[in-house]
Amino acid sequence: MCIFAQISLQAMSHQHFILHKPYGYLSQFIYELKRKKKLLGELYDFPEGTMAIGRLDEDSEGLLLLTTDGKVSEQIRSKKVDKEYFVQVDGIITQEAIEQLKKGVEIGFNGTKYITKPCESRLILEIPNFGVRGKKIRDERHGPTSWASITVNEGKFRQVRKMTAAVGFPTLRLIRVRIGNVHLNDLQSGEVIEVENFNVKNDNQIDK
Repeated sequence: MCIFAQISLQAMSHQHFILHKPYGYLSQFIYELKRKKKLLGELYDFPEGTMAIGRLDEDSEGLLLLTTDGKVSEQIRSKKVDKEYFVQVDGIITQEAIEQLKKGVEIGFNGTKYITKPCESRLILEIPNFGVRGKKIRDERHGPTSWASITVNEGKFRQVRKMTAAVGFPTLRLIRVRIGNVHLNDLQSGEVIEVENFNVKNDNQIDK
């Protein structure tokens, strides 16, 4: 193979990563304001041009996909892909509250009221083993907490947190565990793995 063909192949090859984003990190590589923030580049030696596909808030944790391929990023963000979150909430969440979440609840968005789309939600009876968060949530003496799973395919600003607050159980900790068919599994906080591609398509989605 001639040297020009080798260079062309190198230019065409892209890299894809799965990250367990820790608490306290922005889902970006550059922060232009003066205030010091923790950025993704501090977690791993990502190649130049790596971008996060979507985002997780600074105080959220869990599954984040990254790629050097802008087309892949655009394709995934444009699809209605299910995103599942495990949330630790203030108080013992009830089945009634779960049913409300599934039907849709009213939240504030862009200064107006918005009814969330029907979604999947369930109680989590066994406490997930995600380890200790970077910042302590609170002392147990301040009352009990519980866990629930919420799966949505829309991405309004801080939507899941607003949803649990709307049914009377504010979110204390939020961890994304799945994007389509890509799962967090046992990936530890701050850990990165490189993959060949992202198969994010939901089980019920059919190629068109």
